[in-house]
Amino acid sequence: MKDGWRSGLGALALMMMGIIPGAARADNPVIQTRFTADPAPLVHDGVVYLYAGHDEDGATGFDMRDWRLYSSTDMVNWTDRGSPASLKTFAWAEQDNGAWAPQVIARNGKFYLYAPVRVAGKPDTVIGVAVADRPEGPFRDPLGKPLIPARAGAIDPTVAIDDDGQAYLYWGNPDLWYVKLNRDMTSTSGAVVKVAKPIDYQEGPWFYKRGPHYYMAYASSCCPEGIGYAMSSKATGPWVHKGPVMDPTAASTGNHPGIIDYKGRSYLFGFHYELNFALTPIHHERRSITLRQFTYNADGTIPRLPWWDDRGVDQIEPLDPYRWVEAETIAWTSRIGRDRDRPYRWAPGVTTAQGDDGSVHVTRIADRSYIKVGGVDFGRGAASFAASVTKVRGRPTITLHLDRVDGPQIGTLTLAEDTGPDWRPRTAAVTGANGVHDLYLVFHGDGDALFDFDRWQFRRAE
Repeated sequence: MKDGWRSGLGALALMMMGIIPGAARADNPVIQTRFTADPAPLVHDGVVYLYAGHDEDGATGFDMRDWRLYSSTDMVNWTDRGSPASLKTFAWAEQDNGAWAPQVIARNGKFYLYAPVRVAGKPDTVIGVAVADRPEGPFRDPLGKPLIPARAGAIDPTVAIDDDGQAYLYWGNPDLWYVKLNRDMTSTSGAVVKVAKPIDYQEGPWFYKRGPHYYMAYASSCCPEGIGYAMSSKATGPWVHKGPVMDPTAASTGNHPGIIDYKGRSYLFGFHYELNFALTPIHHERRSITLRQFTYNADGTIPRLPWWDDRGVDQIEPLDPYRWVEAETIAWTSRIGRDRDRPYRWAPGVTTAQGDDGSVHVTRIADRSYIKVGGVDFGRGAASFAASVTKVRGRPTITLHLDRVDGPQIGTLTLAEDTGPDWRPRTAAVTGANGVHDLYLVFHGDGDALFDFDRWQFRRAE
């Protein structure tokens, strides 16, 4: 018993030192395959759906044409769900740019997306609404026109439903406005109201209720922007300024909060520019969504948090590898080089593509790129690994490592060339995979488009 006790303490100490893998931890930014901005998380049926703005790869200023969606059940691994809506959803909108900060809310089995867009010939933005039958979309335009007509500052809509069933839509830069929504969520009731804004309010409001308190978080000051918040005892204010959640920093010219409770924990989403600066020293509007866990104070106020760093949040529960896992379920990929990634530090990252049927897969897989999946629970052991792939060029390999990109190797899957369009499962034997580990799928081959990758699965040892 004494030796076991000492062994347990030693393992705990090593785990705290990072030598023995414990609970997986997310990395910031949480999405690396694309530039993402303006996070709008939605908790529905036990899943976090993260709706996001999308900065184009070549953007210098704001260049945004669609909205993206990611989902997670553990807050570490995020599955790319593709684009549930774009400027094409609103046929009456300008189509070249302007898919700015969205928010989605569920009501009566439907999902409603509110987003600011531009209309040809009008200097100001409007707010449109689209509806879907599933969180993943596709969203469609039920009105064929804006919900909120053109007006100065009509950006960054945020929506919540009060306990009595009344829904409120807030928006605005640099002023703060709201209007009541009818139960159909696609029409308004009463006048548009301008409220007295908090002293440091700038834009990007995030409106929600938690317990007896109403909250208005927002991008504060300008520029750069931090995150501030106010509280009220009513959905319509008055809003009492409570202070900063994050102080502004020169590293980020903009900001946009999203706040949720999920599985007993509280989370703040925002964005920074690390992925942009990993590729160029020049500031462009190419943003990357970030995440931090926090705990409310006893009186309901939000603590002051430090600026984003590269460490995200702890994993809520491990991932089950004995079911098919979408290949686009990613904790980290190699687009940002960090010291821990050597010798793969400067390898390119993978990206994702969406088919005509809405399905998403991993593509543009280059030599020495990789996917990290956090906190995989192999249990008592795995015997084999299967991957569904297509468009295989040459004889690339998927090498499976634990805990590090060059960590213990548990297997290698060699793919025979097959340029056909059909997805085909390929399998390889695995040894040494048991317990909970981060899993690295490391890709080798000749070229920068080795194969397309749909999903993977381990099989248990008998």
